[in-house]
Amino acid sequence: MALIEDLKWRYATKKMNGQKIPKEKLDYILEAARLAPSSSGLQQYKIIVISDRALLEKIKGFSYHQSQITDCSHLLIWIAWDGYSDDRIEGVFNDMMDERNLPHNTMDSYRKTILNLYEEAGQEWQAHHAAKQSYISFAMAIAAAAEQKVDATPMEGFIAEKLDELLNLKGSGYKSTVILPLGYRQTENDWLVNMKKFRIPKDKFIVEMTIDDASDIAEPPMEQTLDDFTQK
Repeated sequence: MALIEDLKWRYATKKMNGQKIPKEKLDYILEAARLAPSSSGLQQYKIIVISDRALLEKIKGFSYHQSQITDCSHLLIWIAWDGYSDDRIEGVFNDMMDERNLPHNTMDSYRKTILNLYEEAGQEWQAHHAAKQSYISFAMAIAAAAEQKVDATPMEGFIAEKLDELLNLKGSGYKSTVILPLGYRQTENDWLVNMKKFRIPKDKFIVEMTIDDASDIAEPPMEQTLDDFTQK
């Protein structure tokens, strides 16, 4: 139940006081983000950590001048792959096999299968898919911050192209997806801090279904499983 209480405590802090986060708390949050699940275990993203005040000031200009950018302790920026390639996927899988003391070709069938699926979907879909994986890590960081009683403000309100240019991401194969200022609330100047937390009630949010509620599917489900790919 501790996590639930931590999530009730947190909110999207509107005003931070500039106080620094202890290194052990920052490391804990980043480790939670690193351990997040991702599609096929590829971890198609990285996290840029910024505390340099001059750089934060520039980023603020591309983030609609939201004060948390410069009043935070650290700004976390998730950047995700702009597409999939055989080299990228093979590189991750080789590292994975090395860690598990397995031959590099152990999961070749699976690797080639997912690459073929991704290639057919096109690069725009690929970039979107990679960005979605970064949001899983992003959510883990928010929960970990709440556990550490560190305030965090999820932000999509920034000009991604300008931020990518500022951070020299052009041509790197990565694009910024979402940002997270970490710090401590300035209670006397934050209009949201004392407002009652609102979430959609459970009876409207949770929907239970049975087979009787589902639609008929014209085509039968595919017979092949992911295990079939990996065992070839």
